[in-house]
Amino acid sequence: MDTKLNLCVVLTLVSIQSHLHFIEAATSNVYIVYMGEKKNDDPAITKMSHYKMLSDMLGSKEAAKSSMLYSYKHGFSGFAARLTESQAKEIEAFPGVVQVIPNRIHKLHTTRSWEFMGINGHSPENLLTRSNMGEGVIIGVIDSGVWPESESFNDKGMSPIPSRWKGICQEGELFNSSNCNKKLIGARWFIKGILDQNQTSVNISNGEDILSARDSSGHGTHTASTAAGNFVENANYEGLATGLARGGAPRAHLAVYKVCWSFGPGGCTDADLLKAFDKAIQDGVDILSVSIGNSIPLFSYLDQRNSIAIGSFHATANGITVACSAGNDGPTAMTVENTAPWIITVAATTIDRAFPTAITLGNNRTLWGQSVDTRMHNHGFTGITFSDRIAVNASDDSALGCKRGSLNATLAAGKIILCFSQSSTQSIFSAAISVAEAGGVGLIFAQYRADGLDSCHFIPCIKVDYEVGTQILSYIRKSRSPIAKLGIPKTDIGKWLSPRVADFSARGPSSISPAVLKPDIAAPGVDIVAAYIPFGAERTSGYALMSGTSMSCPHVAGITTLIKSVHKNWSPAAIRSALVTTASQTGSHGSNIAEEGSTRKAADPFDIGGGLVNPNRAVDPGLIYDAETDDYVKFLCGAGFSSKSVSGLTKTNVNCAKNRLNELNLNLPSITIPYLKRKVTVSRKVTNVGAVDSVYKSMVQAPQGVKMKVEPRILRFNETNQILPFKVTFFSTGKVYGDYRFGSLIWRDPNHIVRIPVSVRAILV
Repeated sequence: MDTKLNLCVVLTLVSIQSHLHFIEAATSNVYIVYMGEKKNDDPAITKMSHYKMLSDMLGSKEAAKSSMLYSYKHGFSGFAARLTESQAKEIEAFPGVVQVIPNRIHKLHTTRSWEFMGINGHSPENLLTRSNMGEGVIIGVIDSGVWPESESFNDKGMSPIPSRWKGICQEGELFNSSNCNKKLIGARWFIKGILDQNQTSVNISNGEDILSARDSSGHGTHTASTAAGNFVENANYEGLATGLARGGAPRAHLAVYKVCWSFGPGGCTDADLLKAFDKAIQDGVDILSVSIGNSIPLFSYLDQRNSIAIGSFHATANGITVACSAGNDGPTAMTVENTAPWIITVAATTIDRAFPTAITLGNNRTLWGQSVDTRMHNHGFTGITFSDRIAVNASDDSALGCKRGSLNATLAAGKIILCFSQSSTQSIFSAAISVAEAGGVGLIFAQYRADGLDSCHFIPCIKVDYEVGTQILSYIRKSRSPIAKLGIPKTDIGKWLSPRVADFSARGPSSISPAVLKPDIAAPGVDIVAAYIPFGAERTSGYALMSGTSMSCPHVAGITTLIKSVHKNWSPAAIRSALVTTASQTGSHGSNIAEEGSTRKAADPFDIGGGLVNPNRAVDPGLIYDAETDDYVKFLCGAGFSSKSVSGLTKTNVNCAKNRLNELNLNLPSITIPYLKRKVTVSRKVTNVGAVDSVYKSMVQAPQGVKMKVEPRILRFNETNQILPFKVTFFSTGKVYGDYRFGSLIWRDPNHIVRIPVSVRAILV
């Protein structure tokens, strides 16, 4: 999860037995029987074929009906059913079955961010104005549901629901059709997969979750409002970050698909995810935002355990652009998730906003940290001590990080406690609980540099780096009666060097397809203010600060919606190309975008892909690197998949021996060469979307130890030829081996700079 907010939605609900009346056999589990592209355009016939296959194996129609959870019949063909292991092996041999795999669980990975990216609506040339704020486009959000009463989902100023919309507003607990409107036009929920996975019923009486599309965690509400929330004046989080809240496409329509649940261990299963993709394709969404991910090691793109890759392939084949989060396991290399080449994979950056909070020591020295806790402050001086001085057990170091139960309550009572995190995984939130339980009145938490702020709720807490923490500790050690005063956070905008790649943002290269650059693009994902479920004593719909690539993904989904409004016929690949080739590599103060891993350095393509998304440039990219479904099919053949497995995905007769594409030659807006021995030539083609008679000249910045040659060096477009190919040859100089080096290739005319990132690793053998 991207937040540590301790929330409890206590609701008394009716029994779910009328909705879910199956009992799991001890030896059966849910399996997904995947059959690739549907053979028939009639969903009813497709569903009948699924039941027939299942009844043939199980012996009766009744057994098939009891076994089946979902029939996938719109975007692709297949079904989820409760089977024993032997039955799963048996049905895999049936004609038309591509793969049978067990159901798995996946994990879930604003008032300023849009202005930070230059979309404020004040200029007629602004993308927000040119696109009419996304009017008429439908964004689907696959997540944890929605809180429909949030003001972000009001339908003031919204256009009528498009006639092509085929979705529904599915009713359920605390959710009925009146919860939808011209903004929130659809809501569905899928729970059968997670119920079977947990082997339990939902204990909703304890507020663990709500049996409907209503959000109980806040994650889905936050991402949906980030992508397409309507205008809300004076939105803020506890008085901080006050401003006009809105999504990237405030006039776009929203459809919500709840697949992620909070009961038991929580999560989002393959069976439910695939059903959400299937229904979104049928319903008629234009864009999909999916802030959910797999875990390392990744499964192949044709493996149903990678349900996001499979679902997004069929969505893309139907013209739907899919944006996904890159994951939150950075800054370690090779942690990026959602790496399929047809997905737009989004990394996270900071923005130019901070919440500085003063710490005044008894020697009149003021130091600074950051906090979002504006309540419960004792505004006067009070005693301060170092956690290690008040340890229950002096023989271990658990008190250093203020682990629960490690602090002496007698010595902690009434004091501000200084704690030092001992690892990057230690949490300021858990430390605050420990301090509060021991009777402390405030927390100063020194830790590894980590992006994102959490409210501690119980007591005021301030995050500082090790340098400030050590200075405070030095004062405590030198003073007989150390005292301190904690200030109240304030909002500072525009004074901070930004953006910087968030420390948690997952990094490339892709562990499963090193020749495909991931992430593709970066967007704001740190301390983003957006709609949230009700919390606090007043129980009113509010707004919250959240951080993660879950927050950067809907930013790109919103921008994609604006581009789609202007260029209605552009393919998902064309939109992705426009985003990547126009992205920025420099920040608001002209310096390179930085990333902080083991050391601070300039961000490279494995951190930010093409760079920070630049919406106003992306709508007029000049050239695009386009790709169609057939290109991805040839890519899969070239990646080593068999003709049978690729044919199963597409339900066409694919001969990989004749339709194989070198992975390096997939027409991506990037070039990544993981193994350069001496010489490699890479092919690309570009489509002119600018002036008809445009002329572009090439410019290269070769990676260190590599030479680049572009042929032809000049591209001349005319009325009859708007698509031109070119080749880039890479030569190793034999001087640098063993690690990736980075550069770029630029096509330039008087009005456009079309840049793609280049990543090359030279090897000896």
